[in-house]
Amino acid sequence: MIGKMAARISGSAQQFDHDNRPATSSVNFLTAHDGFTLMDVVSYNEKHNQANGEDNRDGHSANHSDNMGVEGSSDDPKLSAARARRRRNMLATLMISQGTPMILAGDELGNSQMGNNNAYCQNNALGWVNWDATDPEFLGFVRNLVAFRHAHPILRQKRFLHARSRKIDNRTDLFWRRADGRPMTEADWEDPERRLLAFEMRTASGTPDYAALEYALFVVINNGGPRFVSLPAPPEGHVWVRHIDSARPGAPPRPHMGRTRIRGRSVVAMVLEPAEPPSEPASRGE
Repeated sequence: MIGKMAARISGSAQQFDHDNRPATSSVNFLTAHDGFTLMDVVSYNEKHNQANGEDNRDGHSANHSDNMGVEGSSDDPKLSAARARRRRNMLATLMISQGTPMILAGDELGNSQMGNNNAYCQNNALGWVNWDATDPEFLGFVRNLVAFRHAHPILRQKRFLHARSRKIDNRTDLFWRRADGRPMTEADWEDPERRLLAFEMRTASGTPDYAALEYALFVVINNGGPRFVSLPAPPEGHVWVRHIDSARPGAPPRPHMGRTRIRGRSVVAMVLEPAEPPSEPASRGE
């Protein structure tokens, strides 16, 4: 499973890297107009299409969803926070993946169709997007994701990444790492219990105009408990700066050295940047 995940994150080259097709050929999405909204993916196990007048027979049943213990909306603050975090994780994974991202209108707001996965016939509040019912914190996180992707062309390359060495500096354009910093082995890829995926990404090998040689991203997707992750050794005068953290959506950018703590069930994205005289020491543990 983790190998398939890695293939999708890197642009699904097996499916699209032929006939001079660009890496933007892959359209990546979590939800679409047919099926659950993103909020409903984390809130419902079953479809609830009774309002459509077909005795709940319409709409598919393979929703690949998880209500996290309660069917439907809940006023439990812990459950609501866990659902929001899962939605942040899913959208963060989408936005750090190579290819063309597609986001269903309303998912950035937390829009729900109350478990109806076939609401095309509902010309009412059930099928409309309520632009006023917005979760400001969640919307702010999505805006940050979009801005981060826009600011870093390395996330939307036209050439596919094949973990090849770049002639310009002999660095690998895509390097998959374990939590201890070592490269992934075949046994690691086949381990069904593995819950952490980390990778270092640069401009693809063969790109005519390379970005600055020191420019790179480091991403960790952790679907398990809290882990310490060893960071790739930065070039002299550079440091890894954490910009995206789905577990701490409002946290400001922060430099890290050596290794860093990744919270359970979270997605983290770091950028290799020139080191500046810090106002506070670079973190080695958080």
